[in-house]
Amino acid sequence: MASGGERRLYWGAGLTVLMLDLVTKFLAEQTLLRFSGRPVLGEWFQLRLVYNPGAAFGLDLGPWSRWIFLAIALGALVLLYRYHRSAAPGDWFRQLALGLVSGGAAGNLIDRIRSSQGVVDFLDLGVGAWRWPTFNVADMAVSCGAIALAISLWREDARREELAEAAGRPLPPESAPPGPASLARSKE
Repeated sequence: MASGGERRLYWGAGLTVLMLDLVTKFLAEQTLLRFSGRPVLGEWFQLRLVYNPGAAFGLDLGPWSRWIFLAIALGALVLLYRYHRSAAPGDWFRQLALGLVSGGAAGNLIDRIRSSQGVVDFLDLGVGAWRWPTFNVADMAVSCGAIALAISLWREDARREELAEAAGRPLPPESAPPGPASLARSKE
């Protein structure tokens, strides 16, 4: 179970992302015209107000998209909170990653609840017709947090393997790489 400092890191990261996301979306809606870009770094980086009723990269599931993605976000937040609570003590990196993903998921969830137009996106990168899908602060936090979480899980697996090897114990069958011995066992 996470310590007090780790819980504060999770909640602090999540709430910071959520507040930044809400404030920047509010400012985007107040200052930007829909679909017209405002250059920041020439054509490469622009601010452009877009409403995304679907999910990442414009994934759309028809008229039920809003409700389906709202339910998925709620489920994800519950799972992320449970992972936060069950994380190994001292795993600050994982707590930060979970906080980033949770804050981003909450920011986009709030957009889905408050408006049928969809999630407010306003950061636009690209050159000419080659543009990355428009995104927001929540999307950045979810992406960075997911990458950090994958690194954390990978590091945990590597530590587990090192400890097993140091103790002279074989790895459990589910974590051992497939080889001749595991293939022979599976044929029995």
